[in-house]
Amino acid sequence: MFSLNRLNFLLLLVLCVISMMTGVADFNWSQLFSDPAQMQLLLISRLPRTLAVLLVGATLGIAGMVLQIVLKNRFLEPSMIGATQSAAVGILIVSLLFPATSLMVKMSVATLTALIGMAIFMGLLRSLPPHQQLMIPLVGIVFGNVIEAGTTFVAYQTDSLQLISVWFTGDFSGILSGRYELLWLTAILAIVIYIMADQLSIAGLGQHISTSLGVNYRQMTWLALVVVAMITAVVVVTVGQIPFIGLVVPNIVSRLAGDRLRHNLPSVALMGANLVLICDIIGRTINSPYEVPISTIFGIIGTVLFLYLLFKGKRNAS
Repeated sequence: MFSLNRLNFLLLLVLCVISMMTGVADFNWSQLFSDPAQMQLLLISRLPRTLAVLLVGATLGIAGMVLQIVLKNRFLEPSMIGATQSAAVGILIVSLLFPATSLMVKMSVATLTALIGMAIFMGLLRSLPPHQQLMIPLVGIVFGNVIEAGTTFVAYQTDSLQLISVWFTGDFSGILSGRYELLWLTAILAIVIYIMADQLSIAGLGQHISTSLGVNYRQMTWLALVVVAMITAVVVVTVGQIPFIGLVVPNIVSRLAGDRLRHNLPSVALMGANLVLICDIIGRTINSPYEVPISTIFGIIGTVLFLYLLFKGKRNAS
């Protein structure tokens, strides 16, 4: 585990340097202190974007791992239980009714609607037989698509399709100083998860075992859902929806290091940040000077990685 974290950390440092050097405007480290324009470019654009990518990749990976542990299913992430789509519903409601509201208000409403969406999803799960746990991801995908379809219909009726496309397509091109700081809230939430990691792991064993070990199962489950909803809402409000991070990263780390939540959280954060940084760099360079949205790049890479994990697991099982 230590060697994995060290390798991820060294890779992270290299990728951060490459990320801050990548862009349409020329950036030269040797002129950083002699040319005020270079320092301004770094502080206003390149550094905020790199930090935003790190925070999104790390915290979405952590959110996915928490969901998988608490709901006891390795094929879940926020966008597969309706959380991301429900957060977009809240943002659309606020944008239509109160267009002049601040990002904090949008985030608060998005968190509330994400929680409502996840509560409905949890209600749907109660109707599933205990032996059909593999149906959970399918129910989540259908549920999320229904919400997204309803949101798109409302946006079409109100001439807001272009507005919601920003939230359904993750993109860091608009990140500048003063427009990403809300993401630091996700770092605080990740620390909360780390502190409560042991209790969340016990909650993942089920209600009866949790109760016998002195852990309030219902309280821990709702704590996990609230934290995931807040992380999802902040990310959607700031950069939009990015799929597969919370699905792929925890599964990779679990295969390499087991299922210990507290021990795996640093690895999940580092690997999530690295993968999103790589995809962001590819998106900025593959069609320069134009950018390919990171949701598209990670959607492709995430799909390939997840299929590889599935087929590798199937070969190992046989």
